[in-house]
Amino acid sequence: MTDDDIRLAERLADAAGAAIRPFFRARFDLEQKADASPVTEADRAAEAAMRAIIEAERPQDGIFGEEYGVVRGDADRLWVLDPIDGTRAFVTGRPLFGTLIALLEGGKPVLGVIDQPILGERWIGAAGRKTRFNDGIAGVRHCAELAEARFGSTAPAAFGPEELEAYMRVTTDARDAIWGGDCYNYGLVALGQLDGVIEANLKLYDFAALVPVVEGAGGVMRDWQGRPLDRDSDGRVVALGDARLLEPVLERLSG
Repeated sequence: MTDDDIRLAERLADAAGAAIRPFFRARFDLEQKADASPVTEADRAAEAAMRAIIEAERPQDGIFGEEYGVVRGDADRLWVLDPIDGTRAFVTGRPLFGTLIALLEGGKPVLGVIDQPILGERWIGAAGRKTRFNDGIAGVRHCAELAEARFGSTAPAAFGPEELEAYMRVTTDARDAIWGGDCYNYGLVALGQLDGVIEANLKLYDFAALVPVVEGAGGVMRDWQGRPLDRDSDGRVVALGDARLLEPVLERLSG
């Protein structure tokens, strides 16, 4: 991962934002995918714009996108794209969605961008560097006690029954827990506004970009067994601003 890769990721975010903004709070076509999740013209236009740039400038790199699938999936360098993470928020006019852009090297996330094109907010995380938020540096909140921690997650329906029970074991002992937010919650962890996010059933394009952002801000992201996240992770994730919360959270998740 190089400075050129970071600059390219920012250009991808710019292109996606330009494709998305004309559709926000406007009329557009909406379809349901096979998994019952919504997809819009904006999703497809944004991913197409990003893929065109990668194909032109990094033709040897792989691409894994939510809307248009995988090309060169066995490449060591893989760009992972979610044009609109939080499509339900987008279609209801709430600016709590984001474009997610990740670069994986050897199956591990080394670069991640969360871009909120309506609010003009952008997080850039890169391995070995501090996470940038717009023109400044992001930083997590120190919170070592579960009883003082505030958590977020997208929706109860995103969990299976046993997973939801595990989530509730954590949040029952926490200070507060909110629903809604998708990828935006992870940006809030990086800014010290939330202390943690716990989710399940995520795809690679849902979490890959979040890892460098959270960890570059001083936090930690793991699966529910405490293992680092990579291309083979099962989609159950924990993001925490303070690593001292990891042990009590994992204990409650495991029952």
